[in-house]
Amino acid sequence: FKALRALRLEDLRIPPAYVKTFQGPPHGIQVERDKLNKYGRPLLGCTIKPKLGLSAKNYGRAVYECLRGGLDFTKDDENVNSQPFMRWRDRFLFCAEAIYKAQAETGEIKGHYLNATAGTCEEMIKRAVFARELGVPIVMHDYLTGGFTANTSLAHYCRDNGLLLHIHRAMHAVIDRQKNHGMHFRVLAKALRMSGGDHIHSGTVVGKLEGEREITLGFVDLLRDDFIEKDRNRGIYFTQDWVSMP
Repeated sequence: FKALRALRLEDLRIPPAYVKTFQGPPHGIQVERDKLNKYGRPLLGCTIKPKLGLSAKNYGRAVYECLRGGLDFTKDDENVNSQPFMRWRDRFLFCAEAIYKAQAETGEIKGHYLNATAGTCEEMIKRAVFARELGVPIVMHDYLTGGFTANTSLAHYCRDNGLLLHIHRAMHAVIDRQKNHGMHFRVLAKALRMSGGDHIHSGTVVGKLEGEREITLGFVDLLRDDFIEKDRNRGIYFTQDWVSMP
């Protein structure tokens, strides 16, 4: 016999005193726009497809063509890591070459989300260090598969070394897709804001990552705003004060 057949955590309120014990995002929206010198519009990017199978050189060529064609960013997919057909170091080098070539030809600052996720924290930081040495502006981490401790460690490194940090939510559906068990993504989003990330895949109202409009916009505000009032119509069950966290 079990007291509960299923249990789902919909939301939680994080006390301001506890929020203050976390660094939060490495930089935040305003610092990112300052670094990129891009204001007054959304940043436009895409994921390189096919996600698996390209050599590092061909992958870099695709990155260059996208950035040269007008995108601000391109990104690794969550399972682009370090496979025999494209080792991480080779990918980083060819992507950096693509970024610099596109920047020289367009006069704009460009970037590619280099996936630094690895099997150990030490290896992850090593990849982030290599990205910084190449002079690229941003790295990426799969925060649920990598773990919160690893993510917080990487966020601290990124703040100290001027790297932007993009967060991928790979594996979230295992936790949040069941309607009567697990936890809602807004809880994972709040945890991520404290752990640290400059932006995250939040889902969208249309397309592949579709979600309910009001609910999706609700947890987007939880990720962006400094103070959010309770609004159950948008799935925000508690007033949340982020005490100036980016």
